[in-house]
Amino acid sequence: MRFNQYLLLLALITGTLCALKTNEEEEVDIVNSYDNTDELLKKFPVKNPTSAATDIEKKIQNRLLTGFENWNRGFAAWKAWGNILYTEDSIYNVHGTRLTLAHYQAAMNIALMQTDIKMGDFLNMIINDNWTGIRYDFYTKVGDEYKLGMVTEFVNFKDYGGELGTRVVEGWGSTKDKSSEGMAMFQGAEEKKVQLEQLEYMQNYKIPDTENLEEKYPVLNPTKGKGEFVDEIRSIILKGFDSWNKGYDEWLKWMYDAYSSNAESYSLDERKRTLSEYKNEMKNLVKTQNLKKLYFDNILISENWAALHFRYSLEELKTGEKTFGDRMQFLKFEKFGNSLKIVSSWIQ
Repeated sequence: MRFNQYLLLLALITGTLCALKTNEEEEVDIVNSYDNTDELLKKFPVKNPTSAATDIEKKIQNRLLTGFENWNRGFAAWKAWGNILYTEDSIYNVHGTRLTLAHYQAAMNIALMQTDIKMGDFLNMIINDNWTGIRYDFYTKVGDEYKLGMVTEFVNFKDYGGELGTRVVEGWGSTKDKSSEGMAMFQGAEEKKVQLEQLEYMQNYKIPDTENLEEKYPVLNPTKGKGEFVDEIRSIILKGFDSWNKGYDEWLKWMYDAYSSNAESYSLDERKRTLSEYKNEMKNLVKTQNLKKLYFDNILISENWAALHFRYSLEELKTGEKTFGDRMQFLKFEKFGNSLKIVSSWIQ
């Protein structure tokens, strides 16, 4: 069972916040240093490393690694660490549900009270300016065994300087799915109001009528990107968005140019697909659904990797029912002669 399914089940079973309180007097041992990054990287290696070049990027890298270490020490340690990593105004969007820090901690407490969840390796840690997109393994104990899962997140940091240090402004952990129903029980009135406003923005959004793809598909949180392929990668991504919205045949033409012939694709169920299987799945999808890609929250590019967080609309052709949501995607690029192509894609 995946982590998001656990959160839904546990939230529905518990049905109350009265069991969320922990002993505030409990002494906990946490890690909190900016000088132990190399040590933590040995414990939680990044399988597809990209650079953390600036001062704030190095601090973000450290905060992410430190968070993994403290999570694996148990909820009390993670909660104490959360009071350092976050501010009272920090927001975390968990499976599409907007939560305050206190409500986020409450949701995680329920999960950890019921099952053992451990962080594993980072698959990606793509850091641009004060933003990061991460993809990582986690292990959930089921019976006597640990089951492997994968999570994607996007996080915005701010360096407050001094003792406050580098902290989270807002984060997005995975995307909206069935778990959102369970997570909603933790949500406050103000967060519900803001989330509804965000939904209304998507419902009323109109894709600009222009041939300038950067204007047509804006990035709400733009970053510079790093490496020699930044402009080329961004161009491939924007053309992919536009070709999809023009129809399956146009998207197929883009796929031929953008993907290597032996590229692999991983989707929501984490099953590996060949390029041919991926194309066939999309061909079947457009027979029953009209999916439009709207705009980006983020395009983070570092060396030969890109992390995307974007919004979409989805209409069921049979019923006319329309829904809106977000997706997170990680793309790996390689050079083939003079052409840069996608060799792997993960989407959640």
